[in-house]
Amino acid sequence: MIERWMFKVKSSAGLSTQEVAEILNISKNTVYELIKRGELPSYRVGRKVRIDENDIEEYKNKSRTNLKRNIQVKTNQNEELFGINYNSKQFLPVTNFKKDFIICGQDILLDVLTRHLERHPKGVQALRCYIGSYNGLVELYRGNVTVATSHLWDGNIDEYNLSYIPRLLPGIPCAIVHLVCRMQGFYVAKGNPKNINTWSDLTRSDVLMINREKGCGVRVLIDEKLKKLGISPKLISGYGNEELSHLAVASTVARGDADVGVGNEKASLQVSNVDFIPLQKERYDLIIKKEDLDTPPIQAVLEILNSKEFQLELLGIGGYDISETGKIIVQD
Repeated sequence: MIERWMFKVKSSAGLSTQEVAEILNISKNTVYELIKRGELPSYRVGRKVRIDENDIEEYKNKSRTNLKRNIQVKTNQNEELFGINYNSKQFLPVTNFKKDFIICGQDILLDVLTRHLERHPKGVQALRCYIGSYNGLVELYRGNVTVATSHLWDGNIDEYNLSYIPRLLPGIPCAIVHLVCRMQGFYVAKGNPKNINTWSDLTRSDVLMINREKGCGVRVLIDEKLKKLGISPKLISGYGNEELSHLAVASTVARGDADVGVGNEKASLQVSNVDFIPLQKERYDLIIKKEDLDTPPIQAVLEILNSKEFQLELLGIGGYDISETGKIIVQD
């Protein structure tokens, strides 16, 4: 069963990750994990992550009461859960949020977009759903989410996203709105002591991999590359070991529990004792149903993506190519 979750993002200002770690008596890596899982809202000033004091208090209060964040979205035939209790890893019955504006995707730039959307005259308060590209497109097809993100590479045509849309949303005209380009690559220990540089290095007996979950864009990239190169996953030690985020993969490598993982460059900059070996530039896009393009919230999203304020904020975060941000491709 795929683990899914959402949270509401709000504006904040305040403390560094080190200060939050000291307040909560946890490690900085754990703070980053809480942020990535959506349990602790954050934003960036330049390359620095900042967390609002009110959000820290809210997190502590919810931890004390064991509040379970769960959102249920009604499908055509039954009711499917988007919420999860992280302590028990069990899905729980909750309330229907069918009418909410829901954005799927895992990159922190979507948190920035959500914050801008709340302030826009035509905007709304959006929910964020942290599921991978493949599953996000499926939920868009089912009508459970408003906007999905995708970075799915097709090894047959060496192209991102275009071929997946008609397959996963058959009969539904869609707009592909470009967000950013990102660099994907290997996470390795500082100094790359095992000299891991190519996909074939993953098959070496002295190399242990940490993988990503099925359905996310990174996992699709890994499996497509292995297929294209004729490399059997059975030859890769650790292929069956999975983590749910770029940051978690980088952290696993940093603490020595794996020798290599795959993820984006930005996450490697947030984790100590990890080097990044660039492999491939990817396109990260928003997928929107064509019928929704003229609605006020979607128009707000398009205006935000093309705004100087939003693009400068992405430049401040770093790790993004914004040369085509806001460009629209409509598929009929």
